[in-house]
Amino acid sequence: MKVGFAGTPAFGATVLAALLDAGIEVPLVLTQPDRPRGRGLRHDPSPVKRLALARGVRVEQPATLVGDAARETLDAARLDVVAVAAYGLLLPPSILGVPRDGCINVHASLLPRWRGAAPIQRAILAGDDETGVTIMQMDAGLDTGEMIDAKRIAIEPRDTAGTLEAKLAELGGQALTSVLGRMAAGEFILRTPQPTTGVTLAPKIRAEEAAIDWNASAASIDRRIRAFDPVPGAYASFEGRRVKLWRAESSDAAGGAAPGTVVDLDASFIVVACGNGTTKLTELQPAGGKRMPASAFLAGRRAGRGARFDPGAATAE
Repeated sequence: MKVGFAGTPAFGATVLAALLDAGIEVPLVLTQPDRPRGRGLRHDPSPVKRLALARGVRVEQPATLVGDAARETLDAARLDVVAVAAYGLLLPPSILGVPRDGCINVHASLLPRWRGAAPIQRAILAGDDETGVTIMQMDAGLDTGEMIDAKRIAIEPRDTAGTLEAKLAELGGQALTSVLGRMAAGEFILRTPQPTTGVTLAPKIRAEEAAIDWNASAASIDRRIRAFDPVPGAYASFEGRRVKLWRAESSDAAGGAAPGTVVDLDASFIVVACGNGTTKLTELQPAGGKRMPASAFLAGRRAGRGARFDPGAATAE
């Protein structure tokens, strides 16, 4: 069975590695064009491209899949199926029908909940207790295709988007490998339409969503910090300067002060009053600096009880 693969970030690379490690024949990988990254704006290859080249797999990087060129590339590869995991480009109907068995997607949620670009972050923001991966037959809609398989996983209290994504990528690789193995063996693959109830959307994260509003509850602030770790990073304003917040613990205990006020601190933490409860910050990052424990952040600053974070949502830079 000849399987094409389309993916770009680390999530996709983990899934691709699972296929290759299982001995599945992958003659062609599609990934997005190299993008400028870092301060030097170097055109670095995607994690999927790096892995594919290291494993001797042919890589193509079309800027779009619309038009004859992309279709002819897939036609020439004579693929049985194309597996997609966090590719980032739309697969038009002209592409979906090229492989013998169409295209299947590894989606990082339990569909139909969290259709769209940011299912992991949205699940954490919403306070979901569990999430998972869905193997889906792709159609022209936004994550609306028929479901082939689904695997569940608990969202742990301290999971960040980064830790949860890593778990889901491993789970997705296992689930996809199993499905492809069944297809290669000629087993009947049941495809189930998604329920019409319980549909929620997971639109792309906007930078301003990562701003902390201290008028919110401590629990929701905790979820926001975890949901935007590692990208784009939750942030607030302290003493007139922007600071990112990376690690925190929420408490229902009343702060006894206006939201955004520092009500307690020592060498290892800063406790801030919220609209409901308090947030204990233990890892922060000043503008232009690196991530650091609260002790290092406080060093050299004359901050104490009564210091204030801007109580409203910080302004994106």
